Amino acid sequence: MGNPIAVSKDLSQTAYDHLWMHFTRMASYERAPVPTIVRGEGPYIYDVHGKRYVDGLAGLFVVQAGHGRAELAEAAAKQAADLAFFPIWSYAHPKAVELAERLAHYAPGDLNKVFFTTGGGEAVETAWKLAKQYHKLTGNPGKYKVISRAVAYHGTPQGALSITGLPALKAPFEPLVPGAHKVPNTNIYRAPVFGDDPEAFGRWAADQIEQEILFEGPETVAAVVLEPVQNAGGCFPPPPGYFARVRQICDRYNVLLVSDEVICAFGRLGTMFACDKFGYVPDIITCAKGMTSGYSPIGAAVVSDRIAEPYYRSGGTAMFPHGYTFGGHPVSAAVALANLDIFERENLNRHVLDHEDAFFATLRRLHDLPIVGDVRGNGFFYGIELVKDKTTKETFTDEETERVLYGFVSKELFEAGLYCRADDRGDPVVQLAPPLIADQSVFDEIEQILRGVLSAAWARI
Repeated sequence: MGNPIAVSKDLSQTAYDHLWMHFTRMASYERAPVPTIVRGEGPYIYDVHGKRYVDGLAGLFVVQAGHGRAELAEAAAKQAADLAFFPIWSYAHPKAVELAERLAHYAPGDLNKVFFTTGGGEAVETAWKLAKQYHKLTGNPGKYKVISRAVAYHGTPQGALSITGLPALKAPFEPLVPGAHKVPNTNIYRAPVFGDDPEAFGRWAADQIEQEILFEGPETVAAVVLEPVQNAGGCFPPPPGYFARVRQICDRYNVLLVSDEVICAFGRLGTMFACDKFGYVPDIITCAKGMTSGYSPIGAAVVSDRIAEPYYRSGGTAMFPHGYTFGGHPVSAAVALANLDIFERENLNRHVLDHEDAFFATLRRLHDLPIVGDVRGNGFFYGIELVKDKTTKETFTDEETERVLYGFVSKELFEAGLYCRADDRGDPVVQLAPPLIADQSVFDEIEQILRGVLSAAWARI
């Protein structure tokens, strides 16, 4: 253990009294201490008592370069001293300009225009609004609908939540923004057809998008929004040929393809932008999280020249009437540039590509446990689906999920020294996405903790 941090003995009670934590059952902390993290170093985090944990989720798919990077803190301090804040509403500041140029350099094809936000949900919201206005400006005012996938998570703003494919998250806030429609995802483990033929399954899954466009009417569909590897449900990678087929479909019906890379960009899969990993060029990329490794908040929609053309046309008057006070914040932009310097200097993307097979192989050792049904993912981004019966793939009942996943697995993993996500947004899964600096010793530590806790969980089913 490290040295405990000197804090008020009532910190946990104060957290319960005043800090409304996100996606949290606050009542669960009425008589239980609130886990409080105070420090990070490399791939590890430390709580208020000095206990060390493997950060198996990179904070929230964010801390790509690892914790404790002094140069990122120094970049923030220097920029705050020079220019702490100025908006990019009709004005520019150097760090936003530099970062926009750098992101355009990394992006594929003609994605050269960068619209900054403060986070991923705002980037998705931006993409939908931009798609709708773009079609109005180009003579297709009826195109407003967006197609996304079942179980996919795209954010919490009203528009992004409409695009999200998780009914339980949406129900408390309905009615939402109209025009969001869903198609099947790429979870081949539970494929309704072609479960033994990845290429055929990929063709089928992509064709469901075309069928939905035709059903709704191509003249009404503005965009398709897809994650390169779908997060919610437990890391669904695309089958071979899937994105090539989706790109063809979008082009055929004049529908924009939005690659939602809020999680997958900036090295999570071993490339700066995840679309490069799978060989497709979208019209818009949404990104956030790993751009600064979490050291300061920022997000962006990276847009193709073709989509930006009506706004940049010589002599034109078109304006995108949309923005955020803190979009392109000087301090965040400076931190992002320093973070990307680390990516290049330490070749973090190459590290992921060189070690992804070892990470996957280490997690696949868990297949010998009766509770582990599937291990899937890409890069440093994996999901482990838990089942009651490996042969039939029978999943947990709601009562078993509550008792085993939430009541035991989640708590015991943390108690054993692993911070990760145990969730049932879809079927019960444990997700792993450590900082990109993780190596075999970290993979082994993750596997050993999972093995002990999942073995104990099986005894409770």
